[in-house]
Amino acid sequence: MNRTQPAPTLHHLPRSLPQDGAINLELESGVPVLRAAPSTQQRIEQLLQKGKDSSLTPDEEQELREYEDVDDYLSYLNRLTRNLALAPTEDNRAA
Repeated sequence: MNRTQPAPTLHHLPRSLPQDGAINLELESGVPVLRAAPSTQQRIEQLLQKGKDSSLTPDEEQELREYEDVDDYLSYLNRLTRNLALAPTEDNRAA
């Protein structure tokens, strides 16, 4: 029986998320993988470092939560894509 988790819900995107080039598409063993672009990763790292060194403003805390939501969503899409790519096909099951 194939049980899937419901897709995470995104309510807001971070305001600092670029409209173009925020996410890269890469291949791993022939399976497409969605990843945050280096500029997006850099912003997340800045927020995480600032949170370690001092405290984030309420707006920055919200921004970081929104990035975490985006990360959860990309992880879900990547798992779904990987599972579909690795699932046996009708041709493979008949062999």
